[in-house]
Amino acid sequence: MLTGKQRSFLKGIANTEKAITQIGKAGITDSFIEQLDLALEAREIVKVNILETSLLDTKETANKVADILEAEFVQSIGNKFVIYRKSKNNPKIQLPKS
Repeated sequence: MLTGKQRSFLKGIANTEKAITQIGKAGITDSFIEQLDLALEAREIVKVNILETSLLDTKETANKVADILEAEFVQSIGNKFVIYRKSKNNPKIQLPKS
C-alpha cells in the first residue's frame, strides 16, 4: 500500500508522462496485460488512456488492471489512469518514506 506522501510523489512524476498505451473496444485483453507488464518492469510508472468507445469505468478498470499486475493504483483523471509497480530487476523510482 502506498502512503499519501508516496502517492503524491508518484502523481508528480506521472504529471509529465504521456499515456503509453490505451484500452479500446476489446477491453482488457491478455496482450494488453502482457504489454503493460513489460512497460511497468521497464518504467515502474505507467499512464493508460481508456478510449470512449470502450465504455469502461476508469477507476474500476484501473483497480482491476492493478490487481492483475500486482501493481498500485496511483490516480485516475478523466479517461486516464496511472499505476505503479517497483521494478524487480532495475528499480529507478525512490519512494519517500511514509
